[in-house]
Amino acid sequence: MDRLESLEERCAHLIRTVEELSDVLARQAKEIDTLTRRVHMLMEREAEREQSGGDAPAANVRPPHW
Repeated sequence: MDRLESLEERCAHLIRTVEELSDVLARQAKEIDTLTRRVHMLMEREAEREQSGGDAPAANVRPPHW
């Protein structure tokens, strides 16, 4: 009987571990989707900025004393 209880206990631990890993995987997939959307939005914004032919960002402009 002890062997059966031991196997049931190990099985319960494995089931809990699989459920925890599944939760982590789902959370990571959601975060990856969010980050992918944000990167896509940033790429579109930069493409629009390049197409508009706007002035260079202030960081790329020489200061007036040069």
